[in-house]
Amino acid sequence: MEVSVQYLDGVKFEASARGHRVLCDQPADNGGSNGGMTPPEFLLVSLGTCAGFYATQYLRTRGLPAEGLEIKVSAEKAKQPARLGSFRIEVLAPALDPRHEEGLLRAVKACLVHNTLINAPAIETVVHAGALV
Repeated sequence: MEVSVQYLDGVKFEASARGHRVLCDQPADNGGSNGGMTPPEFLLVSLGTCAGFYATQYLRTRGLPAEGLEIKVSAEKAKQPARLGSFRIEVLAPALDPRHEEGLLRAVKACLVHNTLINAPAIETVVHAGALV
């Protein structure tokens, strides 16, 4: 899995993966032009869409309705180091009996992004100065 991020101007970037493109920017009050979501918002989107994927898979494989399913993700900032310190995932689903509510919760917690955040991955950062031609 790989994405490419290209600097555009100001504090705006274009990210691409598999032929898809999205803009990342900052709000005007943070020096941007509000031309796209911020990096932390993309992280919340990633967590929410992953949770939604696992939720719909659970519902569909059991013949339960997924229409109207909504996932809301919020986060609180923490300091030193600056980061998102806590996340909350809310799954708004059609009425389910308790065993399916529990199953849906297990399914959402099995999400790849959720598990990545809970089990901190190794991150290698490498700088190639002078690599631009």
